[in-house]
Amino acid sequence: MAAPMLVLTAIAAIATVASCAYCLLCIFAGLRFTAGRSAELQPSALPPVSMLKPLKGTDPGMYEALRSHCLQDYPQFEVLCGVGDRNDPAIPVAEKLIEEFPQRAIRLLVCEKKLGANGKVSTLAQLAALANHELLVVNDSDIRVGPDYLRTVVTELGQPGVGLITSLYRAVPAGTLASRLEALGISTDFVPGILAARLIERRLRFALGATLALRKRDLQAIGGFEAIAGYLADDYELGRRIAASDLGVKLSRCVVETHVPDYHFGQFFSHQLRWARTIRGARPRAYFGLPLTFTLPWAMLGLVLARGAGWAWLLLGVAAALRLTMAAVMTSAVLDDKPACRWLWLVSVRDLLAVAVWAAGLVGSTVVWRGEKFRVRDGRLEKARPG
Repeated sequence: MAAPMLVLTAIAAIATVASCAYCLLCIFAGLRFTAGRSAELQPSALPPVSMLKPLKGTDPGMYEALRSHCLQDYPQFEVLCGVGDRNDPAIPVAEKLIEEFPQRAIRLLVCEKKLGANGKVSTLAQLAALANHELLVVNDSDIRVGPDYLRTVVTELGQPGVGLITSLYRAVPAGTLASRLEALGISTDFVPGILAARLIERRLRFALGATLALRKRDLQAIGGFEAIAGYLADDYELGRRIAASDLGVKLSRCVVETHVPDYHFGQFFSHQLRWARTIRGARPRAYFGLPLTFTLPWAMLGLVLARGAGWAWLLLGVAAALRLTMAAVMTSAVLDDKPACRWLWLVSVRDLLAVAVWAAGLVGSTVVWRGEKFRVRDGRLEKARPG
């Protein structure tokens, strides 16, 4: 074998070994999270809460998701639904919610001020100003929760030194293959990355839009939602600023649920590319470290470069076993998503697509979000010029 080919083969083998180590780290992080979730929560006071729901358009299962927030086993809370346009199609959905739950304090508010390029955060800033209570709980419009959700995150927020509670989420796919691949990516790629970062950094330094539970005073201390209205990764930025203020960002034991649309492959790739460019803008060093998580692609490349050598087959077998074990731990133990286990055979397909998405994310700065085109510069959104 020629020297250049030997070098390339060695690089692929070393990268495969490093990726296998990453799988082991994620398995340990997942099992640690699961074990910590079994610890009993210390009872605490349950003060009134304002839940803020920024809405734009309709998402799959959106009404059921909103409805789950009205079925909370919690003494006192209000739900503020905000839209940025008086003709938004989400308005009838919110009005139906108000009609079904007349006993709940649910308000529908039109938030027309544009405080930055991120319309969702503009809406949140206006909702927060109108919220009646000190404790705020925010999540995306497609998030569905269990009846003990609010009681759990408020109790966790009451722990000493905690400034923000966030949560993992499992994705329920629609019937298309692209939808299943996206859901699988969330469960077996995104979630392990969160848990690994939490373990390596010994704390969370960011947050996820699936849950943002915090106090008004802590939000105001970092400039309010207004300070992050120009960022695409607003949840990441909020968590980063809370962590920088020496308050803890904690991962809730609650795992919430989202429904993935019935994407075709063009929509899937566009959404994945937006995520990739968002991560590259928010955590560039982490983005350039992502290739070390491509376990199966590295092992497959090593097998090809080694021309089917026995050791390369052995390494591929070890890599596949660790990758699938990690995927099974995440879907079954961490996310309690037993149906997803049936689709783990698609992990290799998803991983190969992830390489293409990562490479595409290295260049360009344009993203499509909620039907609008933006450019991302240093994590900030700028309205893209036509053409």
